[in-house]
Amino acid sequence: MEIRPIAHIHTDFPSKFGIPRQACLIPELLGTITFEPEFAQPEAVRGLEGFDYLWLLWDFSLEHRDSFKATTRPPRLGGKLSTGVFAARSPFHPNSIGLSSVRLLSVDYTEKGPLLTVSGVDMADGTPIYDIKPYVPFVDSHPDARGGFVDDVLWEELSVEDPNDLIGRSSLSEIRKAALLKILKEDPRPRFDIKPESDRVYGFYFAGFDVRFTVNGGTLFVKELIPQKS
Repeated sequence: MEIRPIAHIHTDFPSKFGIPRQACLIPELLGTITFEPEFAQPEAVRGLEGFDYLWLLWDFSLEHRDSFKATTRPPRLGGKLSTGVFAARSPFHPNSIGLSSVRLLSVDYTEKGPLLTVSGVDMADGTPIYDIKPYVPFVDSHPDARGGFVDDVLWEELSVEDPNDLIGRSSLSEIRKAALLKILKEDPRPRFDIKPESDRVYGFYFAGFDVRFTVNGGTLFVKELIPQKS
């Protein structure tokens, strides 16, 4: 079977570091989906505006690997304990296919075809989209389902300190400021690389800024917010 992108999503993340580990964790994170010319037909999205959420099947384009490894170390388990790759939402699956449920905010029609605006994204800018399907609550929602090891391990948010109000004084829009604060609270550090006593400065790119921070215990300190050169 040949599989090819039908669209691409555009987000505030030029690289993978800092991207939320699950979709819809941060509703303030917006993305726009533009279709490839072959699929950029208004008829292809007819009726889509009647749904609140979408399923996106996409390509972990920044995580392609040639070899298969049967185990992975999920962030939820601290990046130290292993589980089977098919029991985790790791990007290191054999076919590198991602699955995300995002909220559909609008369907707009442009000269280049339909434009979908979604929220709660967990993808890098330019990520290829393989398919889009509507989220149907009566079959897709299972509120009483068990969540495996995810149910057993509490995820603790960090407290964020921005002593110089770098985020507040930045040129970011208010919704992006709120999104960035939530990204930092979720602790974007690689779980296998966390050393509580370390004074290491971490950084990631978001919405045109290089965001740099340190973590001491359960508190994250914003150190620099550097505009990227255009």
